[in-house]
Amino acid sequence: MTWTKKTKQTVILLAFAFPALLFYAVFVLAPAFGGVGYSMTDWNGLNPAYSRVGFANYVEALTDDSYFIDAILFTLKYVVCMVVLQNAIAIGLAVLIESRRRTKSLFRTIFFMPNMISLIIGGFMWLFIFTKVLPDIAAHTGLRFLDQSWIGDPTYSFIAILILSLWGGVGYLMVIYVAALQGIPSHLKESAAIDGANAWQSFRYVTLPMIYPAVTIGIFLTLNSSFKVFEAVYSLTGGGPGRATQVIALNIFEEAFANSNRYGYASAKAIILFLIVMLITVVQLRVMKNREVEA
Repeated sequence: MTWTKKTKQTVILLAFAFPALLFYAVFVLAPAFGGVGYSMTDWNGLNPAYSRVGFANYVEALTDDSYFIDAILFTLKYVVCMVVLQNAIAIGLAVLIESRRRTKSLFRTIFFMPNMISLIIGGFMWLFIFTKVLPDIAAHTGLRFLDQSWIGDPTYSFIAILILSLWGGVGYLMVIYVAALQGIPSHLKESAAIDGANAWQSFRYVTLPMIYPAVTIGIFLTLNSSFKVFEAVYSLTGGGPGRATQVIALNIFEEAFANSNRYGYASAKAIILFLIVMLITVVQLRVMKNREVEA
């Protein structure tokens, strides 16, 4: 059997990719399809015997489970805030860092460091800051706005979750935007400056259109991570006070492991979350790709 050069290259590429594909199929695809099957049962996660209930779990989750509906609404609120704030702050930091000459590496390291810490550990750190450090600072400096019920008040606990999530996620997106900014040809900015464009106009009409592909990636990553947020809420508020800050992932966790052990019902909720993320992601990618073409 005689193989062409292209066929050999294809076989070599498949040989190198096969271990990763096998790992992905066994540990991601198989559990995902299994979850779809379990979502149509009343399995409690322990007993080998269970009954099929069809779409009853989906109907219950979307019509009778008020806690799940509230978790969806709270998660959507969180997602909107995170998509806007995280990408805006990351772009701002990237622009400011790239404008510096000697301390670029230092500031990149500083802002990226939170990504090297588990968000669970970071959550406990920020819990100490919100409950102990900020009230102490307020008492000694007169900055009374720092002395709030950051964990016990639903309004301030939402702000606390946003602060923790931004602290943990902005640095990663910043690196992506820094790489995009470094790919912009310098002569474009020089031409804009010669034409009389100020800093904002240069950013709006030159820099931003050139980094639209990075913005697409940034929004995509933020959407996915925000919909699946768990560690920040679990470590900081535990979904409280009451269930005021409960997100979808935490609701699913409690349904499957903490309270009722309704594994099949929790699987149905997980599939609903997957469908929501997939639908919004597809729309986002289509819209952003059109913007890239127009830019």
